[in-house]
Amino acid sequence: MQTPSLNQFRRIVVKVGSSLLVDRDRGRLRQAWLAALAEDIAALHQRGADVLVVSSGAIALGRTVLGLPSGALRLEESQAAAAVGQIALARTWSEALGAHGLTAGQILLTLADTEERRRYLNARATLGRLLDLRAIPIINENDTVATTEIRYGDNDRLAARVATMAGADLLVLFSDIDGLYTAPPAGNPDARHIPLVERITPQIDAMAGGAASELSRGGMRTKIEAGKIAASGGTHMLIADGRPKNPLEAIVAGARCTWFLTASTPATARKTWIAGSLEPRGALYVDAGAARALRGGASLLPVGVSRIEGDFARGDAVLIRDPDGHVLGRGLVAYDAGEAALVLGKASRDIEAILGYPGRAEMIHRDDMALGIDESRMISDRISE
Repeated sequence: MQTPSLNQFRRIVVKVGSSLLVDRDRGRLRQAWLAALAEDIAALHQRGADVLVVSSGAIALGRTVLGLPSGALRLEESQAAAAVGQIALARTWSEALGAHGLTAGQILLTLADTEERRRYLNARATLGRLLDLRAIPIINENDTVATTEIRYGDNDRLAARVATMAGADLLVLFSDIDGLYTAPPAGNPDARHIPLVERITPQIDAMAGGAASELSRGGMRTKIEAGKIAASGGTHMLIADGRPKNPLEAIVAGARCTWFLTASTPATARKTWIAGSLEPRGALYVDAGAARALRGGASLLPVGVSRIEGDFARGDAVLIRDPDGHVLGRGLVAYDAGEAALVLGKASRDIEAILGYPGRAEMIHRDDMALGIDESRMISDRISE
């Protein structure tokens, strides 16, 4: 398969690790390096691409400010360091991007925000709106409140989840190595660089090594896991050496890296997931006008819903049925059943007056909808399971 080019992607997630962002000896940000990366991001943004940044560094910065010793930290020490370091990290990204006229928005996520559908939809909507407004989301795990049992623990897998959540078509993982090798190159002079991975096989899995530094929680293992998450969401991924200045520009110029390809796209992968992986919790019946609009690619508005069935919660999958009861498809509903019953048949502009808060304009957004599903196939699939 042909190696892609960075310039062909429309929505890109860039993951930056602590060992790149923070000077290990001094515990300070690498200001010149960050300024050069911001320049690269501005260039992508100027050509029309959406860019999201998943940035480590809060704990590494905070531990220096608090005078915590090197080595492993206890959970409460990590949380305290994150609370202090996150302020400096957010300010620095804001200033670096602001120098190019770009607006940064901070988002702190936990594992639950990407695993629970209700919270997932909230986070996804926030990311989408920031990108619509041409801001650059700066994302990190919320280490201040996350516990050992409910955290990612590394930003490689978090970045992959963010990429699939945001519908990104490329995830860039910057590291202190220029890609995947047949064996960890630091301890094996015969290790060969692999420029292209079409599919992550058990052989690819076996090539992963451990973490590279004490500031980094991840290693090649977590990057391979991130590649699996990204591929399942229709997102290509690449691992590149982030240490040189202007590392994105270096990729465009042909710097060595490893591409992980996927045969899908974010849109098709998401619709496949909605269509086949979620058990419907209810149904929305739509009128003839709404059915025509849906077939034309529109979202489902409350005004087009005639009645509901089931006791579903926001974020659950529901069937979409036409006036005769035939299944048009399924989607992730934006309202609980009780609220949906109150706003069905009503104009979106009336939602706030009815519910007492400005709810979403769509009952089901078109990005959260998969049409053209055969109901008998779904029943047979559930029986076979």
